[in-house]
Amino acid sequence: MSDAAKLDAIDRALIVATQGGLPLVARPYQLVGEQIGVSGEEVMARLQAMLDAGIIRRIGAVPNHYAIGWTANGMTVWDVADERVDELGGRVGGLDFVTHCYRRPRALPGWPYNLFAMVHGNSRDEVRDKAARIAALLGEAGRGSDILFSTRILKKTGLRI
Repeated sequence: MSDAAKLDAIDRALIVATQGGLPLVARPYQLVGEQIGVSGEEVMARLQAMLDAGIIRRIGAVPNHYAIGWTANGMTVWDVADERVDELGGRVGGLDFVTHCYRRPRALPGWPYNLFAMVHGNSRDEVRDKAARIAALLGEAGRGSDILFSTRILKKTGLRI
């Protein structure tokens, strides 16, 4: 049986109630619970169970980077030796200034990059400095890179059901 098939009506209601984000109140889980007819503790337990099962990947804030002062946003892209990309990607993703990091397939011959790491800063120079720190961490395994700077912010949403 798939994980999705294990969801009951309360789990589905919980996903629908939270897919646009948690309410901005002092006790968001309590309020969501009231909306779907369960306690705040049950909301937390069910969300944790769905995280543990891999049904949902994370619960986190999605900031508007421009509103918090990060006006330079760059997706750094790296050509990393395939046999080391998982190991090094974990280290890059662990840097406190990398907001997300992931591996993607190359699209040769024009796109040799297989490791992506998002970096934010107050200026493009700050982003470039952070990219230099990633380059130092990668060492010789980082065979090439680029920075794709954002020119505008798009609406960020997760999966909707």
